[in-house]
Amino acid sequence: MDLLPFGEYAASLNRKRTAAGVLLRDDRSRIVLVETTYKPEWEIPGGAVEAEEAPWATAARELHEELGITRTLGALLVIDHIPTRGVMPEGLAFVFDGGLITEREVHGIQSTDPEIESVGLYSLAEAERLLKPALHDRISAALRAVHSGETVFRESGRPPGIDTETVTLGP
Repeated sequence: MDLLPFGEYAASLNRKRTAAGVLLRDDRSRIVLVETTYKPEWEIPGGAVEAEEAPWATAARELHEELGITRTLGALLVIDHIPTRGVMPEGLAFVFDGGLITEREVHGIQSTDPEIESVGLYSLAEAERLLKPALHDRISAALRAVHSGETVFRESGRPPGIDTETVTLGP
C-alpha cells in the first residue's frame, strides 16, 4: 500500500460545514426562537462556525450578535450529523445549554442584527409549525438532554420510522 505524502493526505481529508446554537428556555420549558429575515423557518440563536473558531465560541458569539445576550454557556446538549442535502454539504450541528431565561427578559430583547425579525418563547408543540422538522427534533433532543444530564448524538435525515438518536452518552 502506497501512502500519500502528509501534505497531500491532509489536503484530501473531508471537510464538513459546522453550525452551533444555544438552547435558552424558561421554567416551563418554552424555548427562545428567532424569526430570521432570510428564510421562512425560525431558528434557535446560532449560526455557522467560522474558520478557526470553536463551536462553543460560535454559539456565544451568535447569541450576543443576534440577541445582545452575553452569558457563560452550559453543557453541550446535542451533536447532530446532517447529511448532504441539495447544495448544502454534509455537516455537524452543535447545541449548547444557554440556561434559563424569563419571559420578561425575552420581551426586553431589542435585537439590532439585521438577520433577526423577531424573538419569542414557544412551547415545543408551538415550535413545530415554525421550524424545519430536523431542527424541531434536534431541540426535542436538547430538552431531553437538559433533563437527563447526557449529551445526545443524533443523525438527522434518516428515513421515517428509523430511530435518529444513534448514541447517548453520560457526562
